[in-house]
Amino acid sequence: MRVDPSASRLDPRIAARLKRNEDGLVAAIAQQHDTGEVLMLAWMDDEALHRTLTTGRCTYWSRSRQEYWVKGETSGHVQRVVSVALDCDGDAVLVRVDQAGGACHTGDRTCFDAGVLLAES
Repeated sequence: MRVDPSASRLDPRIAARLKRNEDGLVAAIAQQHDTGEVLMLAWMDDEALHRTLTTGRCTYWSRSRQEYWVKGETSGHVQRVVSVALDCDGDAVLVRVDQAGGACHTGDRTCFDAGVLLAES
């Protein structure tokens, strides 16, 4: 069960900057820190962001299972946090990580290789 934002352990200065969606979530984009490769998109609430910032491991909120999950906890494909940045609107975070193994639940390195919609010119 997600933590109520008012009861979260997230630094209030960070929490005040977040613009959450109607479910209390912000988009979290994971990017490989040294190559810039975009790995995946998941969701965080205040508590997931707090856990990510304090543990150095990416914690997300599963919208389908309605529970927190730590990337790599069952697969071994961990994401070690290098840096976290909030976008200008406060509705997304960029988590630069050192990814071990695949980031996608399919086992692929990235979630963004399922099919190109428009090829680069």
